[in-house]
Order: sequence, then structure tokens, then C-alpha cells
Amino acid sequence: MSKIPNYDLYGESARPPWYDAFNFEWIVERSRPNDWHIAAHRHDALLQILYIRGGMGHVLVESEKLAIEPPCIVLIPAQTVHGFVFSPEMDGLVITAAQRALESISKAVSPGLLPVLQRPALIPVRPEVGERTLMPLFGLLEQEFRGSARGHIAAGMALMIALFVQVARLTDAASAASATVNDRRAAQIKRLRELVASHVREHQPIEFYAGKLGVTAAQLGRICRDELGHSPLSLVNDHLIREAQRDLVYSGLTIKQIAHALGFEDAAYFSRYFRKQTGVTPTEFQAAAHRDLSLN
Repeated sequence: MSKIPNYDLYGESARPPWYDAFNFEWIVERSRPNDWHIAAHRHDALLQILYIRGGMGHVLVESEKLAIEPPCIVLIPAQTVHGFVFSPEMDGLVITAAQRALESISKAVSPGLLPVLQRPALIPVRPEVGERTLMPLFGLLEQEFRGSARGHIAAGMALMIALFVQVARLTDAASAASATVNDRRAAQIKRLRELVASHVREHQPIEFYAGKLGVTAAQLGRICRDELGHSPLSLVNDHLIREAQRDLVYSGLTIKQIAHALGFEDAAYFSRYFRKQTGVTPTEFQAAAHRDLSLN
């Protein structure tokens, strides 16, 4: 296996871990010469934060590939393997700074920032927050980097701490929003199960359930796949098969009667459906279940 490159900045040899660095550049400066592709690499001592305002692409963080949806912040702590693929329309910037120095300052002024500095993250940003709050900070950071006034590195690092305070706030907001979304989706799944239980014998289409929940069929599909790992149709089929299995074992009805009660037009169609879902016919399932339960 080839060794993962270790750079100071991409394409440049790594400096020692104690090197105190601060760098500001626009993504286009380094990405365009590299055909908008930054291969997987790491920085032993340097943290990077990207703010992306426009364009498309993805970021590789260790073994995970994440889509870039502007505006957003991408945070890459030191020693994190990462890479990028950008579209030529990419609009954004990247700041590089010494991880150890930032952590030392954080310990002194705001220890709660340390977890933010130490975890890779892709954080969504509301456009108004990006323009009103983040861009002025980035402007000052660029000014300090490009200038040569006394203490410009110290000023830049202080501005980085102010930036990470904003990043921490964005992280808190994203976590709260995610919790809200999760709560809403959990409620939607609960309601979907109730609707399926009430209407499964009617053989309603997925659009029926989506309409009852106030979403589109495509949205309901995404919710089920994200929360349950399978489609809404699978949920409906699973419920219908459970109903059929209960009736086959406990009801005492004939297969024809069970098929009719479950909303099937005829027993033959019900038998084909049951076998497709379970791998056995209703008669085979019923006989095996009765043997197992010693009902015969």
C-alpha cells in the first residue's frame, strides 16, 4: 500500500510539528492548477478550515465521502486524511493554522472549543450568517495574512479563535436542527405504522400513505430508507405478511377466507404473494407453524 502523503500545504513538503503557521488562500489558487482534484493526504500539525460559498464537489474524510452543499464549513483537524474534488465553479476559501497553537489558546480562553477543533466536520451555514458574520471575519483574516504589520500572526490566531466560536455556535445550531428533524421523522414513522395497520387490507398505494402524512411519495421513500433502512412498500408488505401469518396460525379460517379478509381477489393470488414474500406457500407455513406449536 502506498504511503499517504504528509504535507504542510498540499503539494509542499511537511514542516516539523512545532512549526507555527498561518495561511489564507482562495480555493481556486491551489485547486485550479491541480485540475480541481486534491488527492488524499494529511497534515501532521496543521488544521484547515474551508468556507465554501458556491460550486459543487465532495470531500473525503478518512474513509467517508461527503457531498459539499454550499454554503458550508469543512473542518479538517491535524492528522486527518482528507481529499477534495471540486467543480470549476467552486467559490470558497481555506485557512490553515497550527493545531497545537490554537488548542493552547483555546485552553486559556475557552476550553469548550477544544472538541470543535479536534473533530472533522461538515457544517451547514445559513447564507445570511455566512455573509453577515463569517465573511467579515474571513476578510480580517485575509488582511492579517497578506499584511506584514507587527503581530500579524498573533492577530490572525486571535481571529481564528473568534472564528471557532462562530463554528461552535453553528455546530450547536446544526445539532439542534438535526434533533428536530429526527423527532419529526420519528413521529412520521410512528404515524405511518398506524396508517398501515388501519389500511393494509385495503391495498392502498404508497401515494395514499404519503398524502395522509402530508409528504410526497419520494419524500416518504427517503424518510423510510433513512429511518428504517428499507422502502415504505417493504413496511406495508411486512405488516400484511404478519397479519396473514397470524390468521394462518390462529384464526381457524380457510386459506380462501384469509385471502378474502386480507383484501386479495382470490386465494391463488394470495398464495403467490405470500410465497414471494416468505419463500413458502401459505399451506406450507401453516403446517410448519402448527407442528412447531403442537397444535395438530
